Amino acid sequence: MVARVAVGRARVVPEVRAAEPLAVALRAPLTARALWLTAVLNDGAARRTLARPAAVVVDGLPGGPPRAAAFLSLRRRGPFTVVSLLGQDRPPLPPGRPGARLLARDEAAAGLLASGVLELLGSLRGPWTLHLTGLPLGDPTARALAAGLPTALLANARTTLLVDALDELGPVERGSAPEHLERALPGVLSAEPDPRARAFLRATARLHVAVGRLEVATVTDGGRFRAGLLTLVDGADRWPWWGFGDGGLSTGMGAPVVTLSVPARRWPR
Repeated sequence: MVARVAVGRARVVPEVRAAEPLAVALRAPLTARALWLTAVLNDGAARRTLARPAAVVVDGLPGGPPRAAAFLSLRRRGPFTVVSLLGQDRPPLPPGRPGARLLARDEAAAGLLASGVLELLGSLRGPWTLHLTGLPLGDPTARALAAGLPTALLANARTTLLVDALDELGPVERGSAPEHLERALPGVLSAEPDPRARAFLRATARLHVAVGRLEVATVTDGGRFRAGLLTLVDGADRWPWWGFGDGGLSTGMGAPVVTLSVPARRWPR
């Protein structure tokens, strides 16, 4: 069995959806799941970016989810191609945890997936560089990739977690219904100066609140927004995503994340 590669939004979207049962089984974070990645793909299509999405897939049983899958972004930058994890170069990302995942059911599937990624890299025209960030410690596919790339570097970094302390600021209105989000969005997003980030926040928040995966919290004073927070919700797990305020939000020590990087390869003579 070998991995196969799909390139382009039209081919990657079905692969993202087909891999969702595997992502759920592996307890992948919401930022590595179908809903978030679909928002990233839609955002890229709307902005007509130069990046091309790609999927490397190890098929499972007929009609079932894949055994392994990696969703990547191929972006031309000058004379070379930058290969990164889909969505990890598209802020604002929720901080404090590994937000990416190379989906693999077991060690054997991880090895096949790594081989597929290596084949994709070998097929690229011109020089390329690899930068996979936001991975958890001990990721088996990253380990297999590093073994197959002599110049690969694995680095660990400690993240900073966003902490919800809005209750200390004043009465908080919290809600996870779409109508609550729509009432709060104009005031919450007014604190984000980047229009592209605002558009991504708005679209991704709407997708997640529609399926009960988002909470919006606000603190107001005489109609003025003092603080706001978007939190991703996965069952009992709450992951503060993006917020602002003159108090009510703090930071703490987050989990370590792994980055796999390879400097530019195959420079033309």
